[in-house]
Amino acid sequence: MAEEILKTENLSKSFGATKANKNINITIHSGSVFGLAGENGSGKSTLASIICGIQKRDGGIIYKDGNEYNPANLIEANRLHVSMVVQELGVVGSLPPAINMFLGRTDEFTTGGIVNLNKMEEAANKQLKKWDLGSIPMDCMTEELSIEQRKILELARALSTDPDFLVLDEISQALSHDRREILYRFIKRFTKEGKTILMVTHDLDEMMEICDTIAVLRDGEMIETKPTSEFTINELKRKMIGREISGEYYRSDWKEEYQEEVILEVENLTVPDQLKDISFQLHKGEILGVCGLSDAGIHSLGRALFGMSERRTGKVCVKTTKALLNKPKDVIKAGGAYLSKDRDLDGLMLDASLGSNLAVPSVSDLSGRLGFLNPREVKNLAEEIKDSFEIKATGIEHIVKSLSGGNRQKVNLSRWLVKDLKFIILDCPTRGVDIGVKAYIYNILKKAKKEGIGILLISDELSETIGMSDRIMIMRDRRIAGILSRNTDFTEDKIIEVML
Repeated sequence: MAEEILKTENLSKSFGATKANKNINITIHSGSVFGLAGENGSGKSTLASIICGIQKRDGGIIYKDGNEYNPANLIEANRLHVSMVVQELGVVGSLPPAINMFLGRTDEFTTGGIVNLNKMEEAANKQLKKWDLGSIPMDCMTEELSIEQRKILELARALSTDPDFLVLDEISQALSHDRREILYRFIKRFTKEGKTILMVTHDLDEMMEICDTIAVLRDGEMIETKPTSEFTINELKRKMIGREISGEYYRSDWKEEYQEEVILEVENLTVPDQLKDISFQLHKGEILGVCGLSDAGIHSLGRALFGMSERRTGKVCVKTTKALLNKPKDVIKAGGAYLSKDRDLDGLMLDASLGSNLAVPSVSDLSGRLGFLNPREVKNLAEEIKDSFEIKATGIEHIVKSLSGGNRQKVNLSRWLVKDLKFIILDCPTRGVDIGVKAYIYNILKKAKKEGIGILLISDELSETIGMSDRIMIMRDRRIAGILSRNTDFTEDKIIEVML
């Protein structure tokens, strides 16, 4: 057996009355991929952040390479060859990518108090090339990069510290099919060199495929740890949730089924360098899936349809009324909504209360004749949404940034679904949520479909697109490459063939 690289004994951490980790004991060996499974809020990210010096443990001991290990912060952990890619985006948007990669270490590129950005960009590109992570534009601000590019940047930054123990916390769900393949190739190469990965992922198929060992956390406690080969996928789900997941996960039918009425009509939609001549129709009660590789333009499509793209040409309109949808306010007025892939940046007010976030889309509905809001009506609406959508929070005054990823997404989705929607554009609605919340969101979408809401489902997960869509629109090179039907054409091989 390979040498032990990291071990914890009775590791504990509390946040007030909440015990995030309770007496955690794990042993991880060199050259392996060790998976942490569990629902949102089970303690996975807390454990990972303690190992990386981001959080301080309350009790217990950590050993690395046989020596007691107690980093004061992430920088000290980096010096001890431990690094991490965090779940939420961990870059500064107002800085160039190269500075983000070497943030905290810019003195390596500084002479006479002046930072040599060209030298830093060369080093950043060298790091990307070293691990075959693809290219990232350097002549821009980081906020101009896609979520995928920012995630790859974070991975390259973590690798630039020369770790032998790397924590990946929910990195793959931010990536498209082709960039996931880049990630998987990197993991094989990294571990082949005798280095170790601690992997946190909600994609259980991915976990079963990649990890050598899986540890299951539930409510902060270690439920079971054993080799992946000794788990079945259903057993893993049951251990995580503490019960069987009842009901269907994806749709159980294999029939393309929706109403003839067209809700949304798109003609020759074009955004320079992002989209080319996109034309399609979304029907009442239809789930129209959209998928493609990383440069296909699928995420640009959602922003363009919602009127968030500059220099957009072509037509987006409500078919029945011919009303043009040029700006977000036009979409909302027409009974539409949009959920961005980056919910924290484009969707939620992280430092505001749950109640404020839930009420925002309905402000115009709650305003009186003079434009004033009735605080009681706002409070009642927020509490009704919280209870109806089972959002786990202490109350509507709970600050949103302290909610788990799954509950944040419930907030993001539920506040729109209480409105009288005609259609909704969803960009990766299950990114960063656990198996239980995924099943919950899929049930919500199936219910919305039955109620006649048109759903444009943009997704990086082929299993999700296949499992939920009536039709799948496949994009390649920023154009529509083909549209497949649930009745006849839904196979992963067929979709990938059209993608490529």
